[in-house]
This record gives sequence, C-alpha cells and structure tokens, in this order.
Amino acid sequence: MNDYESRFSYCHAVKYALFSMVLAFMPVNTALAENGVAPLNYFLHSYGPAATPTMYLGWVFAALLAAVFVIIALLLAGAIFRKRSAEDPHAIGREDEGMRWIYIGTGVSTCILFALAIYTLVTLNVIAKPIRAPALMLTVTGYDWWWKIDYEDDDPKHHFVTANEIHIPVGVPVLVKLKSADVIHAFWVPMLAGKTQMIPGLTNQQWLQADAEGVYRGQCTQYCGVQHAHMGLEVVAQSAAEFREWQDAQRKTAASASAIDINAGKKLFLDRCAGCHTIRGTEAVGAHAPDLTHLKSRRLIAAGLLTNTPDHLVKWITHAQDLKPGARMPSMELTATEISALSAFLSTLN
Repeated sequence: MNDYESRFSYCHAVKYALFSMVLAFMPVNTALAENGVAPLNYFLHSYGPAATPTMYLGWVFAALLAAVFVIIALLLAGAIFRKRSAEDPHAIGREDEGMRWIYIGTGVSTCILFALAIYTLVTLNVIAKPIRAPALMLTVTGYDWWWKIDYEDDDPKHHFVTANEIHIPVGVPVLVKLKSADVIHAFWVPMLAGKTQMIPGLTNQQWLQADAEGVYRGQCTQYCGVQHAHMGLEVVAQSAAEFREWQDAQRKTAASASAIDINAGKKLFLDRCAGCHTIRGTEAVGAHAPDLTHLKSRRLIAAGLLTNTPDHLVKWITHAQDLKPGARMPSMELTATEISALSAFLSTLN
C-alpha cells in the first residue's frame, strides 16, 4: 500500500469513527422496547407461545452449566489442597484406584445429556407449529441490509408492501414466509420466536405470536456483510382494531399535494430516487429498495439505524455511505433548496 492509499484509508477510518460517535449520541430509541425491556433480552423475557418454551430451555441449560462449573471448581480446589500422607509422601497407589468415580461421573453425564436431548426435541416439537391456524400470512425478504415485508391477500387490491417494520394483531398466530434476495440472512425476533435461516432460492417459514401489545426488536443473526449489525427490524403488536386501522391506511396510495415545494421535491424524487424506491400512486416503481408509500408511519429508518425524524431523514439521504458504509443507498449531494423541497415531499408520505 503506497502513502496515498494509506492516508486515504486512515482518513476514511477517522471519518467513519466520527460518524459512529455521532450515531452513539443520537436519540435513537432502539435500545429499549416500549415495555422497558432490553430488546434482545430473551433470556429473562418472552411474550409469545413460540418463544416461552425456548426461554425455559435456556434456563435449564444455564442451570446445568452453572452446576458443572461449581462441581469442577470444587474438584479442582480439592485436588489443589489435598496432600499425600506424611508417612510416605512418595507412595503411588493402585492403578485402578478412583476409577469408580470416573464410571459414576460418566454414567451420570450420559443420562443428563440424553435427558437434555429429549427435552430439546420436545421443545422443538412444541414450537414447530401453532395450536390454531394462522390468522395472518406475510412474506419477509432479506436484502443487504434491510427487510421487505409483503402483506399477502387473495384480493390484489388488498396486497401492500412495507419495509423494516412488521405490524401484527395481538393474540393471534402469524405465519411468516422467509426469503432472501442476495445472501444468507437469519430472521430473529427473540421475544416472540426463534431464529430461522433465509437462504437464496429457498422459502422457509416460521410463526410468531405476541401476547401483549408493544414493540419487539428483531435482528439478522447470520453474518451477511459489512452492515450485518445494522440490519434490524421491529415487530409492532397492536390490538385488532388498531391493526385493521393501520392495515387500511397502508393499502392506500400516497396522498397527492400541490404546493410548489412539494411538487419540486416530488420531481426530484422521481428523477433521483424512483429507480430504486416505490411510492404507490406515483411513477416511482423501483424494486431494489424499501417501499416509501407510507414512510412517515414508521418509527425507524435505515433498517433500525435511526429514528424517523426530519433531521435524521436528511442525514440519511445526504450521508448514507458515512452512516452505513457499503449499503446500496448512495450519499446524495443536494443543495439547501433541494433538501428543503425533498423533505417537504417526503413529509407528505403518511
């Protein structure tokens, strides 16, 4: 590497570090769920029948590991402090002395492992399918590095697409079909269900159910590239009435507006962004990036990286490659007038 390349790499690293520090102090509300529980604290909390048996299984394994640790520590301490008889410190005992304890330990360990294997298989069988038919079916497709969510319906008019945010009604099982558009991903909402691989060319499925209203954090858990850690999603569990209201709103096309700034922003969006993004009801029909028809209805943007505020939206549009290096979203160079117009248009996407 020559001096120029070295300086370039160093500058890029410093710039990325500075933006990471900025992100760290941004008021991004992804650290805690609405219920005040750490979003990935699946060891102590679960809120659905597909996650609770797995949580109990984790407790059993943790208790066993703690017991093994204590037993080994005691045996080690006994071996350290045990001394030979002072009468004959160099005497060597019988070769088979102590073998009985090895036989006992091996037998007990085998029985415990066999019991754990049976318990694990029983748990897998319990969470394999819901006790009643799913009330909702949707398809989640993993991209580098965001989530596309298709809400399927027999009536094409009721079908709609959103991104990075799944809404479900409380208390009913939901069937999730899982696909990948590029590399292997893994879908995991730990407080509602276990993880399932998303493999290109293969459709897997899992089910989840939320027993309480709230926002539950999800994450890709299969390393899928440089921004794997920033591939998050949220599952919003709502009452049946609130879910139907949200669903009806999502099925609508984008509202039209006629203000000068809004029209200028719409033209700018169609010229610069429509090749990747879709806004239903407009000429923007891109299929390579999130559907933005109801962008303002989402809590987060950039697959969970930022809260959905006007300032964060502008930061994401103009500094996408600084905030999320390697993402398909480019950093757009815009004048102050263009930023104002584009922000005015995006603010109408309720």
